[in-house]
Amino acid sequence: MKTRKLFISISVIALFIGAAGLVSCQVRPGSESSGPTAPDFTLNDLDGGSYNFAAETKGKVVILDFWATWCPPCRMEIPHFQELHEEYADKGLVILGVSLDQGGASAVKPFLEDHGVTYPVVMGNRQVANAYGGVRGIPTTFVIDRGGRIVEKFVGYRPKEVFEEQVKKLL
Repeated sequence: MKTRKLFISISVIALFIGAAGLVSCQVRPGSESSGPTAPDFTLNDLDGGSYNFAAETKGKVVILDFWATWCPPCRMEIPHFQELHEEYADKGLVILGVSLDQGGASAVKPFLEDHGVTYPVVMGNRQVANAYGGVRGIPTTFVIDRGGRIVEKFVGYRPKEVFEEQVKKLL
């Protein structure tokens, strides 16, 4: 009987501590997160130019998507990102695709044209993937606040509403 009461007491305490931790991690509209700073990088865009992440996204909310043309869940998310780009770019949102295709820009550019993608896409590499915690599966998508801090990381497909909710909190 004493063991059961002790177990229940410890469980209740653990529940309160866990709940307090969840509440403290929430990002409130207009506030900056306490997450890690998004690593800066410079990568080639699809036309051979360079794209410096910090310079291009400073003061903006960012959806940073690691993806590839051959990945079915990635392909499902791309139209959602295009819609978000069209709706929120003028309000301070940057969608940035980081292609992990080994075929390079010659494989990616026709795909984007066929799918009407107009947001920026760069060619990723292992160094950048590792800087973001070692992207092990795609799609892997980061939501970054105006202060350059990572607010959320999603591995795998998510519907548009998940990203839109995050964006609305941060814009």
